[in-house]
Amino acid sequence: MRRRHTITLFTAATALALTACNPQASGSNGNGKPAAPDAPSQKASSPSAPAAAAKTGTLPNLVGKGLQSAQDEAQAAGFHALKSHDALGRDRLQALDRNWKVCSQTPAGGGTADTGTTIDLGAVKLEETCPATDAPAPKPAGDTMPDFVGQGMKAVRAALPSNASISVKDAVQSRMVLQESNWKVCTQDPAAGAALNGRPVSFTVAKIEEACP
Repeated sequence: MRRRHTITLFTAATALALTACNPQASGSNGNGKPAAPDAPSQKASSPSAPAAAAKTGTLPNLVGKGLQSAQDEAQAAGFHALKSHDALGRDRLQALDRNWKVCSQTPAGGGTADTGTTIDLGAVKLEETCPATDAPAPKPAGDTMPDFVGQGMKAVRAALPSNASISVKDAVQSRMVLQESNWKVCTQDPAAGAALNGRPVSFTVAKIEEACP
């Protein structure tokens, strides 16, 4: 009988020791106090940012101004999407803006527009006269040869296929044609309307200010 009580007391003591070593088994937090129930997990939710309202501004009138000054004025008015092109259709780059003046503006000045609107400025060099309307650059050639006579040679080359074989000769003297944007087409071969089919094309050219022979 004494042996049975001894085993029972030993078992109870062991259970108490295990409980003391494992606070979670008795629902305590280790300091004798009941552990607080886990708070329900909450996902952080960030409110969606409201869509930015479009800004509007008054388009400045830039025609007649130097290209650099026109760009500065447009940016001061909040318009930063700016581009320019050769108003004479010769595909020249406006490398030094101060040497160019504005002949046309799209959209026109005076109206109200979204400040993200692109302003396109047609320009010529300071010593040149603005055309009544912008001269369009030649359209890309398809299967037939366009009429390029009178067009700027640089723009003509850009209108032909990139793999075209092109030869250019001075029609007035035996000068080297170095900067093609300063030259215009006098004659072409093949003639306008002829099939291209990968055949070589040739041009005679004169300076823009010269008359073709």
